[in-house]
Amino acid sequence: MKRSERACQIWAVLALCAKNRQTITYGILSKLTGIAAQGLGQCLEPIQSYCLLNELPPLTILVVQQDSGFPGDGFTGSRAEIFAKDLIRVFDQDWLAHGNPQPDKLEEAAAKRPSNGV
Repeated sequence: MKRSERACQIWAVLALCAKNRQTITYGILSKLTGIAAQGLGQCLEPIQSYCLLNELPPLTILVVQQDSGFPGDGFTGSRAEIFAKDLIRVFDQDWLAHGNPQPDKLEEAAAKRPSNGV
């Protein structure tokens, strides 16, 4: 399965988390998707890039480290002072109405706007 197809699967999980106003740890997301926790960053990048390109709140903020409760280093906006504000923006967005972007749109976004922590 390609990275963009995995990202599409992850998007659905994160949209449901946002609707329920919850974060999810890398470990739990790994168990739900079957993607090794160490490989999740690569699959989250297309989602992060898509959000950046489409001026959407940072959906990937919902994936947090077990010990700190904050996103990993690859997240572009993980500064503590903006975390709470961005988290509220993500919770307030109607992700289900937005729909799940198809894999080609996610991969296109990652190519146009690489966002792996830069």
